Amino acid sequence: MDSKAFTIDLNQTQEYQPLLRGAPQTCGMRSGRVYLLPGQECGQHSTNAHEEQLVFLAGQGTSYLGQDQSQAISVGYGKILYVPPHTLHNIKNTGTEPLVYIYCVTPIIQTMI
Repeated sequence: MDSKAFTIDLNQTQEYQPLLRGAPQTCGMRSGRVYLLPGQECGQHSTNAHEEQLVFLAGQGTSYLGQDQSQAISVGYGKILYVPPHTLHNIKNTGTEPLVYIYCVTPIIQTMI
């Protein structure tokens, strides 16, 4: 892969915006901008063999982690959430304004010891 630096303009709309789509655009990193209205959620899913970072640009919400979603972490403007590999999680807008964030996921590298 012939990697080159580039920029992407963020939309100011209410819909999902894919940003990085993985290979061949990147070495494996994927990302997107998520826009959730009050009460909306992204839906429970797993990171599988990826680690994930969420950068919150606006709003307030809650991250629910685990099979039963029993671990709740407050998220929102000015915060970054790290989600380790093989972790079930969901993000819900629990505030009164839109919750906007960018997620970045990248495959983990398994090493032999």
